[in-house]
Amino acid sequence: MANKVNHDETVVKIIEQCQVGPPPGSVPSTSLPLTFFDLPFLCCPVTCTRIFFYEFPHTTTHFMQTLLPNLKHSLSLTLQHFFPFSSNIVFPPKPQAPHILYSQGDTTLHFIVAESTTNFNNLVCNTPRDVTSMYPFVPELPQTVALQDGTLLIPPMAIQVTVFPNSGFTICINFSHVVTDGKAFHSFIKFWSSLCRSKENNLVALPLHDRDIIQDPNGLNPIFLESVWNSPREFIMNPIYNVPNDRVRHRFVLKREQVENLKRLVYTKYQSLLHVSTFVVTCALIWVCKVKSSEDDIKSSGNDEELYLSFWVDCRYLAELKIPLTYFGNCVVNGIVGIKRSKLVGQNGIFEAAVALRSKVKELQSGPYEGAETLMSIFSKFATMGHRMTGIAGSPKLDAYESDFGWGKPKLSEVLHVNSPAGVSLSDCRDKEGGIEVGVAFGRAQMQKFNTILEEILADIALHDS
Repeated sequence: MANKVNHDETVVKIIEQCQVGPPPGSVPSTSLPLTFFDLPFLCCPVTCTRIFFYEFPHTTTHFMQTLLPNLKHSLSLTLQHFFPFSSNIVFPPKPQAPHILYSQGDTTLHFIVAESTTNFNNLVCNTPRDVTSMYPFVPELPQTVALQDGTLLIPPMAIQVTVFPNSGFTICINFSHVVTDGKAFHSFIKFWSSLCRSKENNLVALPLHDRDIIQDPNGLNPIFLESVWNSPREFIMNPIYNVPNDRVRHRFVLKREQVENLKRLVYTKYQSLLHVSTFVVTCALIWVCKVKSSEDDIKSSGNDEELYLSFWVDCRYLAELKIPLTYFGNCVVNGIVGIKRSKLVGQNGIFEAAVALRSKVKELQSGPYEGAETLMSIFSKFATMGHRMTGIAGSPKLDAYESDFGWGKPKLSEVLHVNSPAGVSLSDCRDKEGGIEVGVAFGRAQMQKFNTILEEILADIALHDS
């Protein structure tokens, strides 16, 4: 791999490349079927990317000699339990079903060590940055291998560690959503960081790989399999990491008291809503701000179109399904709410959005398999709805900042695949207990307007609450 350069001429020098897998002989050859929760992501060529920034005021040589060996060793021990990340996603020709295959001795996880002279503090500061500024620190997934019989072998993960001499380093992980969702991914990160920090492997619960736990009462698996077989294989072979160069990324922090003020305001307006969650009011607020900040683009058309918000619900938390929290794999269903633009930008926009979101969340919680039935079609909906769709990625419940490898909490953690106006990322907050970090990516003019609108709404809510 050559040195990587973004459009700002930030250079990252590749120091080392290797493969990491479980310790030899520690994991037997294992095949895991894909459930109906997993299969839809095989047809979606976008990968998931999470980056962690850590302070480390030492030289690259010191890092290579002291920290890197422990990072790699603890990763190997972690993969003994999270072996799907060091496996292959196997996609054979019809009628054979795609699956995850770990062959004894597999070391398919690509591990890169790099060095950058970019200003570390500029990267972690809370100001808008070009979305391409992070690209040099993102590892590319190894290419899919096509066997003679047409079977595809798809590596699911790559990791890049980038050192910023005398400042810090990043751990950036690029992975395929086919293997698992955010809950299980962050379990992997916490296990790895715990093992690296304490050199003990009993601090985090072990993942559960039993796919028989996932029931299929509506017979979705064969239906989804047929869709997968009929999907263009070139999309499956070439995951996309699309980095637009005309947008900036910004991270906003909603303090706990701001969220609580918003909850009280919604309850005052709609007292029938006995409980309004942090997730619901945050999504309602950000959705309204996003739509209002883009109003100039559509005023001339006078189009009062239906706008949509898409989000995910983790089925592990639904008691009636009896899926353990430690289940490793995808276990999420999708919900979409639609509201007319005029209502969202109107005086009661946040309330309208909160009511619709809460209703959809309750609907999915009471009938999660109804949400599962739409999983295969959801990504085509994203494509056809275009600018009308906003998708929520991440969750404050994932505790991204609880990933201490021995050098304290991350200085910053971001979801990098949310790099367009269509996406919004949510995360826990590093320094404010109960707060939420919101990540968005817009053009500079819209970002400035979004910021102004958000500040005005929060100020009005605080004034109303006082």
